[in-house]
Amino acid sequence: MRKHLKSLREYLDALTELGDVRRVDAELDTHLEIGAVIRRAVETNAPAPLFTAINGYPGHRILGAPGALSSLPHARWARAALSLGLEPDTHPLDLVAELAAARTARPIPPVTVDDAPCQQNVLLGTDATLDALPVPMLHDGDGGPYINTWGTIVARTPDGSWTNWSISRIMKLDGHRMTGLIMPLQDIGKIYRMWRERGEPMPFALAQGCEPAVPYICGMGLPSGVDEAGFLGAYFGEPLETVRCRTVDLEVPASAEIVIEGHVGVDDTALEGPMGEYLGYLAGSPQPRPVYHISAITHRDQPILPVVSAGKPVDEDHTVVGLTYAAEVLHRLRAQGLPVTNAWLLPESSVNLLAVTVPRDWPKRSLATTTRMLTRMIAEAAMQPKVSFWVTRVMVFDDDIDPTDLRDVLWGYTTRSHPTRGQVLMEDQRVTPLHLFYSEEERGGAGGPKMAYDCLLDPDPAKRLRSTAFLENFPPEVRQRALAVWES
Repeated sequence: MRKHLKSLREYLDALTELGDVRRVDAELDTHLEIGAVIRRAVETNAPAPLFTAINGYPGHRILGAPGALSSLPHARWARAALSLGLEPDTHPLDLVAELAAARTARPIPPVTVDDAPCQQNVLLGTDATLDALPVPMLHDGDGGPYINTWGTIVARTPDGSWTNWSISRIMKLDGHRMTGLIMPLQDIGKIYRMWRERGEPMPFALAQGCEPAVPYICGMGLPSGVDEAGFLGAYFGEPLETVRCRTVDLEVPASAEIVIEGHVGVDDTALEGPMGEYLGYLAGSPQPRPVYHISAITHRDQPILPVVSAGKPVDEDHTVVGLTYAAEVLHRLRAQGLPVTNAWLLPESSVNLLAVTVPRDWPKRSLATTTRMLTRMIAEAAMQPKVSFWVTRVMVFDDDIDPTDLRDVLWGYTTRSHPTRGQVLMEDQRVTPLHLFYSEEERGGAGGPKMAYDCLLDPDPAKRLRSTAFLENFPPEVRQRALAVWES
């Protein structure tokens, strides 16, 4: 049974009980200082920093690294596991399996409540100013302070048939305007295009500090047209609670700490970026992006703003995508009848690398006649549009390899994949402006190559190399005896 933590504050209590939160009571500035502490905490697997004394913003708090890897050596994925209602020491592949299993469940739509703590304080019109919030300048070189790194952007199609929840970076322009990425191929971009075709601004709501599972599902890459709220209801077996916004016809998670409401203009743009991003680099130049115009801000008493200081892995960009896109890949590959046991986007690769494992008897379950053919089938099936936003390389292994173990992955790749014949080139693939290693022309829309690697052993038992690993080489009774002696 999954335990549904229904607010960021419940989640904080659970993390505190584990010893995975550190209060930072020293007064720090929103200009770089908070971003630097968060980045250091992420890179050293430290407890999540909770900033309680923000210079110039009494009564406001910031939670850094809300979904990064844990400080607990025996439970590095504890923050994700707790967010998804599971025990803190749950193996990440089990988290993937739980999410993939929920993809076949019937959606449970949210229920709307009349009142919620996120509307304890209501600021309207000129009073609704971002200047009242501790918006951090995260990296030295960012184009401005970023109000959104972990919040949920709510948008709905003009006909009301689809409500999308997503995460995308949003930069503060001034007290009443924001700008950020609204990419045409992403769901928010598709909805924005519908409103622009009508010549109308798009209503939006930005909900910060929702219950902890929400950001994971916002980042999952569900098929277009699927409501994240309904999927999350199915995952927990009960509806989420939402509350109506004050100035736009939208509902937001009732658990939110802060909600920013307004409209995205039809044609007006402002320069946004650069920003330190998930690949670990500060790159690019300011680009014209759509403008968010603010009509209301509501928040809880003593609100908590969750903040991600993105960069070198592993942070929330990698944990969220690594888990949720792996679940989506696993679901899709199985739905297409391919014999796969696990899928994993390696967070340490900035989620560029997808590893897929197959059972040893895959020839009995597949139309593929060679390991190279199976590798291509899996890679091409996995490279659907939303996955291709992140993944540039695919490795296919036998399932004696644990794809979450970097030692296993490196061993399997270097000892099983031929340096040339093991490569399966996939040309003319979709690439994104954030993949900095592609040329400017490729990133501009021309597309580029991606690579799959055949890391499979010969399926013929007579030719198959025999592993000397503990779990593979020794009979069960010998393993049991060895463990008993070693652990006594």
